[in-house]
Amino acid sequence: MIGRQLRFILFSRRTTSAMKSMEDLRCDGRSRRDYRPMELETDLVSNASGSARLRLANTDILVGIKTEIDKPNFSTPNQGKIEFFVDCSANATPEFEGRGGEELALELADTLTNAYESQKAFDLKTLCILPGQQCWKLFVDILILECGGNLFDAVSLAAKAALFNTKIPRVTAALMDAGEADLIISDDPYDCTRIEIANLPILVTVCKIGDSCVVDPSAEEEECSIASVVVGVSKRNNKNRNYNRSAGIVLVLCCFKCKGFNHKAADCKEKEVCTKCLGALTA
Repeated sequence: MIGRQLRFILFSRRTTSAMKSMEDLRCDGRSRRDYRPMELETDLVSNASGSARLRLANTDILVGIKTEIDKPNFSTPNQGKIEFFVDCSANATPEFEGRGGEELALELADTLTNAYESQKAFDLKTLCILPGQQCWKLFVDILILECGGNLFDAVSLAAKAALFNTKIPRVTAALMDAGEADLIISDDPYDCTRIEIANLPILVTVCKIGDSCVVDPSAEEEECSIASVVVGVSKRNNKNRNYNRSAGIVLVLCCFKCKGFNHKAADCKEKEVCTKCLGALTA
């Protein structure tokens, strides 16, 4: 019982400290709307079609993109494909050891897929080579090297930078007499096309701590947050757009009781876990 009371006292003090800092400044001196220092590099992986590395304070993300010729889906014969894969390195945080990062990796990949599925955000028609015959498929591989909070924003920014850096070889296509496609792919590294990224979405996470809301939460602030929302934002015709799931808003609920996703603590049936080690709290 004493151990549980001690955990509760430590968590309460941490939460109280974070709430007090929201009155004016956060614990690291930022205002509620400020992001932490960010470093962005591109063209790092030589054997990838595009790559980028983003460092957002202690959060470190590496993205590599591979291009491959594929056949369009039957339902969308004039569109290409894009697929996201997220891998949480076991060295990023102790929580990712074993299979601890699998749920978060799937959540990140699904969120990016939902944000990019709108044609207003990313027009997959630009990846089509021959309608119903051939198209480009983009494999976006994301590796989380270090976790220091605000993974959704960092991952979306790194993915967008990698897509900006992506070079797609120029293809000359023709239909043969038998109806099959004959493709000639240029081997000149400078004879390529680029992806238009102006309207590609980025994710913005807002966490609620006490009565205040903050952007770019640190790992400590995420532990104190009672609710969070992730919004996909893009720019079209020089106007900022927030769009709902059918046209782009992505909501992510994180339960502060079990640290699971897509449900509230009031509906949680799991046992309460320690906010530090994620182990079950015992009396």
